[in-house]
Parts: sequence; C-alpha cells; structure tokens
Amino acid sequence: MDLSRLRALRELSVRKTMAAVAEALLVSPSAVSQQIALLEQELEATLIERRGRGVSLTVAGEQLVQRANRIFAELEAARADIAEIKKIIAGELRVAAFPSVAAALMPSTIRELSRLYPRLTIQFDEMEPEESLAALRSWQTDVAIIDDLNVPAGALDPNVETVPLIEDVFNVMVPQKHRLADRPTVTLEDLKEERWVIDTASSHYTKMLTDACLAVGFTPQITARCKGFEVTVALIREGCAISILPGLRASHDLEDVWVCRLAPEIRRRIFLAFRQGEKRSPTLQAFISQVQAQVATNWPLSPPAAS
Repeated sequence: MDLSRLRALRELSVRKTMAAVAEALLVSPSAVSQQIALLEQELEATLIERRGRGVSLTVAGEQLVQRANRIFAELEAARADIAEIKKIIAGELRVAAFPSVAAALMPSTIRELSRLYPRLTIQFDEMEPEESLAALRSWQTDVAIIDDLNVPAGALDPNVETVPLIEDVFNVMVPQKHRLADRPTVTLEDLKEERWVIDTASSHYTKMLTDACLAVGFTPQITARCKGFEVTVALIREGCAISILPGLRASHDLEDVWVCRLAPEIRRRIFLAFRQGEKRSPTLQAFISQVQAQVATNWPLSPPAAS
C-alpha cells in the first residue's frame, strides 16, 4: 500500500473533510479524493462514507487507520533509532505552540538552538492546543505545546507522550488608572461590575472564565471579543474593559496596563507533547532541554507543571 494514501486516510479520520485534509497536506481536495479512491480500489473495500459536507470512516476504514497508526509509529521509531545511533542534532524539527507560550518561550529557544546547533532548523507554526495536537497525530508537526485547559489529560491519544513544562497562573489586567490599580491581588467579586474583553481563540478559555464568575454569583459583562492579544490589551489600556489573561502574557512589557494576581488562583498546566517512542531522538531531547532551560531562567519561581 502507498504510504501517501494511508496518510491521507489518517488525516481524514482526524480532520473530517477533504478540504481540511487538502490544506494540511498542501494539495488540492480533488487530489485527496483521488488518493482515497485509489486506496479503496486497491483494497476493494469502502473506506469512507459521505455525511453532509464531511465524511466518516467505515468499519474497514477505522481498522485500516489503526493499522496505519502503528505503521507510522514504527517508521518514526526507526528514524529515532538511527538518529540516536548517529548522535547528530541536525535537520528540521517542526514545533507548534499557542500564542501566549509561543511569544514567551519560542524566540529565545529558537535563538539558542540555532547558536548551539547550526545544522538544526526549527520550523515553527502558531496553533491552538487542539489544532497542534491534531497536527501531531497526523505527522504535520513533531512537537506540540499544549495545556490542560484546552486538552484535558483524558483527551490525549495513548500514542502521545508528554513532558511537564510549567504551571501558568492567570492574572487580572486593568488600565493603569483603574480603581483596582496598585492592588497586588483582587477577587472575582471585585470584578462583578466591570466590562470584560475576552480572547476568543479558545472556547475553553471563555468557558473557564464564565464558569468561574458564575460560581461566585455573577455573569461577566462581556463587551468585546477579540481573536488576539494585541486588540485585547489595547482595549484594556484605553479603559474600555478589563480581563483575566495567562500569566505568560505578563512577561511582556505592558505599558499602561496594571497586572495583579487573582485570589484564589486559577492555573493551567502546560506540557510538551510528542509521538510515543520519539523521546530518544537527540534532536527532540535538545529541544526539550532548551525549552526547560528557558523556563528555569525566566520563571525561576514558577512551579513546573505536575505530571
């Protein structure tokens, strides 16, 4: 069987539409459809069923994907074996991370790895945790930086291993002239009458904030929804709203924004995720070590994420 056809089927099992698979594999939807059709013709079996705009796998398709997962896992393990024997840190390592952790850690990590290992190239893609985990499962990235807010432990694929990285504490961000400015800590009750701006990149983040407010007796008055930090912090800076954002965001220069701790704390755990059996790769080990070094240097008082 052709590996590219198996890869297309595996992608389809995760992404559910021909268009999404085509985007991930950098080919046209018709090319994906042709790959699946050729695989079905070769096996003389129906592997997919169309459901509206998407597709679902038949029993035969599901079984083939399970076999394909093991095949690709063995191929990656073989590559790791050879890399371990050669002890060479070179080539390309693909990394996916969500914006807050990426902005805080990736520039310094990539810089240091480039200095230490000139033959190694880090190919970075900004992705939300669920998206990066899907990319990891489908061999579109080698390392995914995820958190337990968006990817609970029970949602992890058994073929994915994780390494704890850091625990991130959420902070309250208000304008410098806000009534709560200069206070080291605030409670959710203190924010009951405030107007809120939220980052909508993650629905889990929105739900977490809403549930936390409901637990103390109020629904947050959300007056702005943004897809990124730049607009969010601009609205806070100009006194239009307040927000609760990851502590890693406060690692940047936030001119005219007051950052204070929330009591009681809301935390998330951040992990490095990679395919099972690949930790032996010297390249992956070098990346893990360097990210951990950056955490230890820049956040020495922050506890590592629990295993």
